[in-house]
This record gives sequence, structure tokens and C-alpha cells, in this order.
Amino acid sequence: MTADDSYDRLDDDDYPAYTMGRAAEMIGTTQGFLRAIGEARLITPLRSAGGHRRYSRYQLRIAARARELVDHGTPVEAACRIIILEDQLEEAQRINAEYRSASLQAVGS
Repeated sequence: MTADDSYDRLDDDDYPAYTMGRAAEMIGTTQGFLRAIGEARLITPLRSAGGHRRYSRYQLRIAARARELVDHGTPVEAACRIIILEDQLEEAQRINAEYRSASLQAVGS
């Protein structure tokens, strides 16, 4: 791996760069909270060679959203389900927009 490869990872939202302790600190929660949303299968951290959990920036954004919901009184399991449903809705809307665009292009041809 070259230095350039290492620097490219700095911009990679999916690169598991953060330890559990650092991840919890960054989003202002506990390690137990991160374990709980992992057990609820909201996020699945990668494991280091030593078996330690590693989180990506993308996973931290999801965890922060879960924390926001929990802070407003939503149980952890429900918060995880809400986030999963929000993600599914966003994906469905993206697919619908692609179909609409393709349909309009077909009509215009």
C-alpha cells in the first residue's frame, strides 16, 4: 500500500477508521449504545485483526441519527427500525425517480 492509498481512505465514508471508544466519543454516546444498535443490526462494524470493532463515518452518521431518536424518548429497537424504514423509503424514492426519468425519455424519443 502506498501513501497515496492511505490518503484516499481519508475521504472514504465506508472505511472503518474509528475504534469503538473514539466512535462513542464522537457522537456523544456510550460504547454500550453502539453495542445495542449493533445487536439490533442497524450497523455492523468491521473487526480489526485483534477482533476490535471499527466504525466508518457512514456508520457514525447512522448511529448519531439513532442517538437523536433515543434522546427524544424512542426505544433503541424502535429507533433502529425507524432508521431502516427511512433508508428503505429513500431508496424507493430514488428508484421511482429513475423510472420516471427513463419513462419521460422514452416518451420524448
